[in-house]
Amino acid sequence: MQVISVDPEIMHGAPCFVGTRVPITALLDHLPDKLEDFYRGFPTVERHQVAELLKQLPKIIAKVPPHLLLTA
Repeated sequence: MQVISVDPEIMHGAPCFVGTRVPITALLDHLPDKLEDFYRGFPTVERHQVAELLKQLPKIIAKVPPHLLLTA
């Protein structure tokens, strides 16, 4: 199941949840202690999408070149 979408026409190409304009970074900003705030603030993202993303996150991060992970 694909949960991340990257489209230059949506949110300037930032990775977003499929079918939404909600960037993945919005979820990461709410982890770990404010997950319920995330769901309230972004009702278009379904819980199963978050669960699937968190499951896939180690594989996704492993594909990112290290120099990109180290930039702020």
